[in-house]
Amino acid sequence: MRKIAVVGAGKIGSAIADMLRASGAYQVAVLDRDAAHLAALPAGDGVERISVDVSDSAALADALDGAFAVISAAPYQLTVPIARAVKIAGAHYLDLTEDVASTREVRALAQDADSAFIPQCGLAPGFISIVASDMARRFDDLHEVRLRVGALPRYPTNGLNYNLTWSTEGVINEYCEPCEAIVQGRRQEVAALEGLEEFALDGVAYEAFNTSGGLGSLCETLAGKVRNLNYRTIRYPGHAGVMRTLLDDLGLRHRRDLLKDILEHAVPATMQDVVIVFVTVSGMKAGALMQETYVNKIYAQPVAGTQKSAIQITTAASVCAVADMLAEGDLPPRGFIRQEDIPLDRFLANRFGRWYAGDDQALRTA
Repeated sequence: MRKIAVVGAGKIGSAIADMLRASGAYQVAVLDRDAAHLAALPAGDGVERISVDVSDSAALADALDGAFAVISAAPYQLTVPIARAVKIAGAHYLDLTEDVASTREVRALAQDADSAFIPQCGLAPGFISIVASDMARRFDDLHEVRLRVGALPRYPTNGLNYNLTWSTEGVINEYCEPCEAIVQGRRQEVAALEGLEEFALDGVAYEAFNTSGGLGSLCETLAGKVRNLNYRTIRYPGHAGVMRTLLDDLGLRHRRDLLKDILEHAVPATMQDVVIVFVTVSGMKAGALMQETYVNKIYAQPVAGTQKSAIQITTAASVCAVADMLAEGDLPPRGFIRQEDIPLDRFLANRFGRWYAGDDQALRTA
C-alpha cells in the first residue's frame, strides 16, 4: 500500500487525510510543526502523526522517507521549503497554493526532478482550470473564458456577508496581490478587488471581483488563443466595498498580520457553506457563435462519518483525485504538470473526483 504524506494538520489537511484514509487505498501520515494541530486529529483514525518543523527542508525530507506522494496543505508561505524537501525525498509533490510567486519556484524545482510536481490542485486554482480547459478545447475560435468561484456561508449575518471557511492568510493574499488576465488578446496584471460585477443564480444575488491566483497557469496556456480570460471570486453583494475600506482606507493592506487577527477574532467560522463553480466559455463552433456554461454547487456534508464544510470537501477531493490519478498512471510520472493537462472526464470518474458530481451539477449550452 502506497504512503501519502499530508503536510499541514489544519482544516483542509485533516479533510484530505480523512478522504485518503476512508478510501482504504493508502497509508496516510500527517506532518505539522504544531503538536496541538496533530493532537486535534480524530483519535483512532489510523493516520500517523509526525511532529516536524515543516519550514526546515532537510528535517522535513527525512520525515518524508518512504512516501509515494506528498500533499502540501500548509500556508502558502511554506510552499517553497516544502517543495524543496519533497524533491530531496524523491516523492511526488502536490499542493493547494494560489500564490503565483511560489508556483513559479515550484515549476523551477520540477525542471530536473525525477518525480511529478503538480501545484495548485485545489478548487481555484485546480478544478476550475480543468473544467475551463476542457470546455475551451471544444471551440474552433475562443472569444471569452470567464471563471467564477466562491466559497460562501449559506446564512450570512454580518456586514461582510461572509464567514471564515478556509485560510484567513490565503484570503487576504488573494485580495492584495496582482491578478493575471488576458484583455483583448494581451496578458495583463489587473488589480485585486476591481472588475466588480453583479449577477444572479437560482434567484440569489451575488457579486464577483478580481482576486489573485485563481487562474493558475491558464493565462500562459491560452495566450494567443483567447480574446479575454479572467478569474473572479464570488461573494454576496457589499463584500468588496467593505474589504476596500479595510485594506485601503484603513491601511490594513500593509498590516496583514493585524487584519488576520481582526478577522479571526471578529468573523466566525462556519461549517454551513456552499461552493459555487461557474464557468462560461464563448466563441465560434462550426461557423456559429456559441456559449457553454458549467454550473455546480457543492454543499457541506459528512465525509467518512464526520461533517465537513463544502470548501473542505471540494479542496480535498480535488487534490486527492489528482494524487490518485498519479498513482493509477493516468498522469505523467515526472516533471511539471499543469491543471489544464488533467482530463476532466477521468477526473470526474475518479473515486475522489466524484464528490464534484451531483444533482446540482449542470453543463448547459446556449
